[in-house]
Amino acid sequence: MAAHHKLGFPENLWPEASPKTNPLDRTQVLSRNPEIMAKIMQAGKRARMKSSPSFCLPEIDTLAAPLPILTAHTMDDTKPYELGEVDKSPDAAVYMTETSETIEAVSADGESMEARVLHSVNHRKLNARQIQLTSIAGSIGAALFVAIGSGVISGPLCLLIAFVFWSSVVYSVAQCQQEIVSLFPYDGSFIRLAGRMVDPALGVAVGWNHFFAQTSYVIFEATIINTLVEYWGYDQSPAILISVSLVLFLAINIYRADLFGEAEFWLAMGKVLLAIGLLFYTFITMVGGNPIHDKFGFRYWKDPGPWVGDSGISRFESFVNAVIVAGFCTGGPEYISMIAGEAKNPRKTIPRAFKTIMARLVIFFVGGSLAVGILVPSNDETLTGGSDTYAGGSPYVISMQRLKIPVLPSIVTAALLTAIFSAGNAYTFNASRSLHALALDGKAPAFLRKHNRHGVPYTCVIVVMLLSCLAYLALGSTSAKVLNWILNFCTAATLFNWTVMSFTWIRFNQAMKAQGIDRHIYLPAPSKVQPYAAYWAFVWGFIFLWVQGYAVFLKGSWSTATFIFNYGIIALAGGIGLGFKIFQRTPFHRSKNVDLKTDLDFFEALDSYYKDQQDDVPSNYKDKIMAKLF
Repeated sequence: MAAHHKLGFPENLWPEASPKTNPLDRTQVLSRNPEIMAKIMQAGKRARMKSSPSFCLPEIDTLAAPLPILTAHTMDDTKPYELGEVDKSPDAAVYMTETSETIEAVSADGESMEARVLHSVNHRKLNARQIQLTSIAGSIGAALFVAIGSGVISGPLCLLIAFVFWSSVVYSVAQCQQEIVSLFPYDGSFIRLAGRMVDPALGVAVGWNHFFAQTSYVIFEATIINTLVEYWGYDQSPAILISVSLVLFLAINIYRADLFGEAEFWLAMGKVLLAIGLLFYTFITMVGGNPIHDKFGFRYWKDPGPWVGDSGISRFESFVNAVIVAGFCTGGPEYISMIAGEAKNPRKTIPRAFKTIMARLVIFFVGGSLAVGILVPSNDETLTGGSDTYAGGSPYVISMQRLKIPVLPSIVTAALLTAIFSAGNAYTFNASRSLHALALDGKAPAFLRKHNRHGVPYTCVIVVMLLSCLAYLALGSTSAKVLNWILNFCTAATLFNWTVMSFTWIRFNQAMKAQGIDRHIYLPAPSKVQPYAAYWAFVWGFIFLWVQGYAVFLKGSWSTATFIFNYGIIALAGGIGLGFKIFQRTPFHRSKNVDLKTDLDFFEALDSYYKDQQDDVPSNYKDKIMAKLF
């Protein structure tokens, strides 16, 4: 007997609904059920509903096969719902996201029942290869190729140790996210899970923090593109290239997530090839493969030396500076978490993406820090005295100039432009999704919940682009100064995110223990290094959140602007969260009361659906190669 008939639904209500119907495919279901469609459109009172309704899966013991039972549901939870009914109040709109609740519903034959309502949109478009490369795109940007030069002045060994140390912190954060996001692959996952596992006010704080940070990264990338082309003598108004960058970011992100994913796949592929190519360049040149045949090897580790500073205090300051640079350059866990809500087959693709982070950290970040420490001495005047252009400040470009290599600096600069554009594109995506996640939980204005028919929150994308126009500040101040301000701001915001992400897992783990849940059975992707990884990430994230701006407190180094950009985001995000807690009186969730069950039925049904599908089976040699690689 069909599950819906067991709950009082007539057998012929969904005559053509297949047990393998995609729970997110609303167009097929609507078009085949004229009776329900007529209910929705009757009397013209549903004209305001511009999106298709969400779905209701009946609350049954086992969801072996998802069977869509239609209900249109609004944010108003104060009354029972009828199949196809839409709230007709003037402020009503249909908002859909992957959340669920139990409501009182009325079946087609008039019987009252309880049902599980799953608010959903058909937007899971990103496949495994797009997720892998998109997560790389967000973590590798101008910082790895350009800003890393500011860490070289601490000494090559100091920089390498700092990147190894900080990579362990990032890996630990990734282990936290692997477990919790694979279980609940929501839109804006780590933002919404912080509110669910700890306190709604914390979710508000980290959500707005992440939004501000990602928008600032968009500004950073749009601004640094302009400074890079100065390497070729470009002297036109910075407004031209900033405008071109922002328009392209808007065009790629405004329509469909899979178009964004495909663009990011190829842009990120170029970025990966650039990073690997520069590692090969380092090895070839250090053994004498350069125009002047200089076999310099590890020369700069001996002179001027592996570590900058004569005393223990000065060497410690050098290490802290290198760690701060590493904190700005490295990343990844938050980007995978943010795209979980756009992923096909999330319980398969998301854990795989997290498991590649270690290799990514070692190859790109640890390898990159080793490479720049080999290529450029810590006392190079271009690094210590600043550079008129950020391209000129890239350790790789500096080394090419020192070795008198022609043409290649221009090629690398051109490749850097595509890498930076890719990062800016990924940051636009993440900023819009973080803002959308806040809106879905009622923590941001209601108009930001809107999305187009492909599930893209276009209003959020537009807001991000409008705020990114702050990049035009480069017109009134030197680009280098603006970039340094943004770098400080983003470093603090990233540390705030990682501290909250690790603390969220700690509370999640305490809740599992308090409720007698075996994590090895409950979790789809348990980590072997927990709970140690979570505490390691939390302790160091919290410490460096406050230490990262220490230089402003040194004698003769005070700068009000620097202080604000180093610590202002902590006050801003913390103030928003505290204000929300005071006015909304949000509870700090006790371990035994943390909700560990809501929406699991949806994600289990979604997982079952994808396991039955053959859409991702490679059909040609190209697809087979991509499947093996990603």
